[in-house]
Amino acid sequence: MSLAVAQSAFFLKTPRGRRFCVSSGPDDGAACGAALYVPPFAEEANKARRMSALAARALAARGWLTLRLDLGGCGDSEGDFADATWDGWRQDLDAAWAWLAAHAPQGRRLVWGLRAGALLAADWLRASGNAVAPDLLLWQPVFDGARHLSQFLRLNLVHQMLTQVGEDEAKAGLRARLDAGETVEIVGYALTPALAQALAAAHFAMPTGYGGRILMIELGRGARSPALEAQQEALAGAGINAQCWRVDGPAFWQTQEIEDSPALLAKTLAVLDDMPECQMNNMSSK
Repeated sequence: MSLAVAQSAFFLKTPRGRRFCVSSGPDDGAACGAALYVPPFAEEANKARRMSALAARALAARGWLTLRLDLGGCGDSEGDFADATWDGWRQDLDAAWAWLAAHAPQGRRLVWGLRAGALLAADWLRASGNAVAPDLLLWQPVFDGARHLSQFLRLNLVHQMLTQVGEDEAKAGLRARLDAGETVEIVGYALTPALAQALAAAHFAMPTGYGGRILMIELGRGARSPALEAQQEALAGAGINAQCWRVDGPAFWQTQEIEDSPALLAKTLAVLDDMPECQMNNMSSK
């Protein structure tokens, strides 16, 4: 059954400034669960706004209260990207999780990350210890922060190609400047050495004994990627209930035009609808 949806935009106060948020939930306020969206890195977050909004509304129509926030220095939140820190972003998630706990104290718990949002979500959950054990929904998850940083630095290649500088030389130059303590600009984003180092050091790993389910969905034709298969096997080997799927659809977080992925939305809803009721988790902050 589809419920009427209510949405609200507001600024959430945190110790590091105000964070712009959008909540989506059933109009009658009776949420069956709560979901926190952890956005991807830099421009990918902007490209993904439409898909995250569509998914949030779809979840709300099924009874979920979802919260989407712009991390510090991103979007409409206070601060500049040059002020952003990985630890600060974890604190933003603390504040957002506390808001969800206050507005939906009962029901299922879900953290939903896209791309590098998977790295940040996993790191936040590790820092939270076992006090926070929601289910984890990951769209096209990134598992290696160093590789993701390299891909981000490669975005500067277009400019370098115009000046006839090779890709390897361009990337080496950027890394040398970062290593020297210089902030570099990549497609309009002022990337600090501290944030670059934190992203490069990030890796996908769950807390020992993690009790939540991990649901991973990637986009593309054919079989699931070796990276996704390997991650599922590693998680299963650690005793974690992990499942993964592949659906056909565009890489909307990086396409030139804003695109939708109906198959991803449909699979997400089907996966969550098929999940048995979970034991209610304590959403208290660490």
